[in-house]
Amino acid sequence: MTTTQLYSEIVKKKSFLSIGLDVDLDKIPPHLLQAEDPIFEFNKAIIDATHNLAVAYKPNTAFFEAYGIKGWHSLEKTIAYINQNHPEIFTIADAKRGDIGNTSAMYAKAFLQDLNFDSVTVAPYMGKDSVEPFLAMQDKFTILLALTSNSGAFDFQTKDAGGKELYKQVLETSKTWQNSQNLMYVVGATKAEYFTEIRKIIPDSFILVPGVGAQGGSLEDVCRYGMNDKVGLLVNSSRGIIYASKGEDFAEKAREEALKMQQQMAHILG
Repeated sequence: MTTTQLYSEIVKKKSFLSIGLDVDLDKIPPHLLQAEDPIFEFNKAIIDATHNLAVAYKPNTAFFEAYGIKGWHSLEKTIAYINQNHPEIFTIADAKRGDIGNTSAMYAKAFLQDLNFDSVTVAPYMGKDSVEPFLAMQDKFTILLALTSNSGAFDFQTKDAGGKELYKQVLETSKTWQNSQNLMYVVGATKAEYFTEIRKIIPDSFILVPGVGAQGGSLEDVCRYGMNDKVGLLVNSSRGIIYASKGEDFAEKAREEALKMQQQMAHILG
């Protein structure tokens, strides 16, 4: 998928909603635990109920890896289901990988080639040679952690490093890497006041924005400071949508919450 196609979906659906699939067996409706693959059945129901309201799904791979080989099979089935039934949806492997070059090349193969995600989240701490193997994948996107929504983000990301905050140096340096046109960035919704400065550095890039809803971020503030002329935002909600109910109506309730966000987005888009 290209960014032009992604923008087309945003316009068509009047939505820039990403739904995070963070599946915890302790939180899903109890009746699903009798299924052969509860994680996949939960995801499938959420996808079936919300695919016309969202432009992206973001499985957090930790929530699958925690269940070993069964969890990995659930992830495989989930991404295959999206790709086969809703190829217009942008898929994000929220894996937060980042290692030396040959290891990164294997991570890139795993998520972008074998599983066939459109994108993967990557940590930039190890620098250029740890990220470029992801960027080398044709027609795929690398979503770089830039300024995250957690409280610990202030431990390093906003520290002054030679007269400039570290996250700004990450943004500026990443633009010099090979195939940097394939970069997107993670910026937390709880850091909305930083978007103006961020847009000065990456005016045209898509930004994945976690932290709206359960973590207290404001959709209006994110859009006020972060939106560009091609929208340029994928705003993610996970718990607020997928765990709206623990009953048999969980998919219906998830759709209701997704619809609320989509309607807010439609209003902002005008």
